[in-house]
Amino acid sequence: MNKKLIIVLTVAAALLIVSGCSKEESVPTATPEQVVAVEEGGKQVIEGQLEEQTEQPAPDELASGTVFTNASVHDPSVIFADGMFYVYGSHLAAAKSPDLMNWTLIGTGVVDGNPLIPNVKEEMAEALEWGQTDTFWAGDVIQLADGKYYFYYSVCKGDSPRAAIGLAVSDSPEGPFKDLGMFLKSGMWGQPSEDGTIYDATVHPNAIDPHVFFDKEGVLWMVYGSYSGGIFIMELDPTTGLPLPDQGYGKKLLGKNHVRIEGPYIQYSPETDYYYLFLSFGGLDVNGGYNLRVARSKQPDGPYLDSMGNDLIDAQGPAGSFFDDRAIEPYGVKLVGNFMFRRQPGESGGGVGAGYISPGHNSTYYDEASGKYYNIFHTRFPYRGEQHEIRVHQMFLNEDNWFVMAPHRYAGETIGAYTTEEVAGAYKLVNHGRDISAEVKHSIVVELQADGQLAGELSGSWELSGEHFAAITVDDIAYRGVFIRQYDELTKQDVMAFSVLSEEGVSLWGTAVTAAE
Repeated sequence: MNKKLIIVLTVAAALLIVSGCSKEESVPTATPEQVVAVEEGGKQVIEGQLEEQTEQPAPDELASGTVFTNASVHDPSVIFADGMFYVYGSHLAAAKSPDLMNWTLIGTGVVDGNPLIPNVKEEMAEALEWGQTDTFWAGDVIQLADGKYYFYYSVCKGDSPRAAIGLAVSDSPEGPFKDLGMFLKSGMWGQPSEDGTIYDATVHPNAIDPHVFFDKEGVLWMVYGSYSGGIFIMELDPTTGLPLPDQGYGKKLLGKNHVRIEGPYIQYSPETDYYYLFLSFGGLDVNGGYNLRVARSKQPDGPYLDSMGNDLIDAQGPAGSFFDDRAIEPYGVKLVGNFMFRRQPGESGGGVGAGYISPGHNSTYYDEASGKYYNIFHTRFPYRGEQHEIRVHQMFLNEDNWFVMAPHRYAGETIGAYTTEEVAGAYKLVNHGRDISAEVKHSIVVELQADGQLAGELSGSWELSGEHFAAITVDDIAYRGVFIRQYDELTKQDVMAFSVLSEEGVSLWGTAVTAAE
């Protein structure tokens, strides 16, 4: 998740820049007195809201009988255990669900009495003191061979990369977790860092946002990082859950010079034999342009390439820059950003439409039995300020073996075999673009005509192949993905939808225009 971030520039560094030194020259590390703190708006409000959200919301029962019970867990990281899905997030928030649709909050807030760590102020005193904080950032839970659940927590000062990742253990996914201590630290101003060199926030990581996973060979890895020097990966001991020795911070996958990239999560696909690295670009608040992107590799530790063949190791800011979103916009396949499906005249439902604001910091889950892939993330919403909730969407592999995300939240659907007659019709179409901005992409109306032509506010062509594969061509750009029948929470009807992706990494979403019931 995004944090207040320290940006440092010493007088000596400024002189180097003015004199036209090369980018390869090292920049001296600043002391805390030389630091300029840059705060991203909305963070304090977000923290307060999270700690106050302790009551369970009422189920949202919709006209078709579909029921959703929503919960607020920022940066949700998923695990499936004992027939239940659990998500863990920042501020020691956690929730559970039997079906990925109805969520029950387990606990929230770094307060004594939270069932995850009932005596958290005492149990985690060392970590909170190191991070100079009173809260936790994003974490992750995994079950190891001993049957116990290992909670990888992170702490961060907030206005600097003084942070740490630690480990706690429990016999139950619901806790209580007992602290085993911190094992990776960052932000040691003027002191040796984990790799033995003096800590430099432009090249070294901010030690937060861990995700721990087994690769196809059974090797245990941790990918982590946010802003600062980028995203890193290291190998762990599968017995202890701790890093293998002599790795320092591990291997860098991408990032440098404080670009806004964070929340890494890696999903292996046995169908494609690729590892998919999911990331959040931009700032998390309503004005930050948070969006989800993905790249892939044949190896868990990279290199990770996007659909255009760009190596994400090059996704970094120029020397001396910070929060340079323009520098990283060309990288990664953009799955979802700010959007709104506008309600059309005559459609059921209320308001002007529905969509997401700053969706991001996701985890994923692959169900081997059904072959379904799920993306679990938090999002804000149009006209609702900083309020956020968990959302789950199915993902599907297109014919180029890239993931596309279903336009509507998961409601128990399974993709099927469709006919041209079922698919043809009017759709609200959203183009997610490649930008990182607060702009909300509003839908336009297009017609998928039975003769394979695209009409309405766009012209082009479309095709249904196989049982459900979709191909749409607009301005000579080909987009590939799937058609999927889903439940539309806005109109409270089952609708045909599509999600397609171009080689340039741009996603188009469509949902059928419905008649009022």
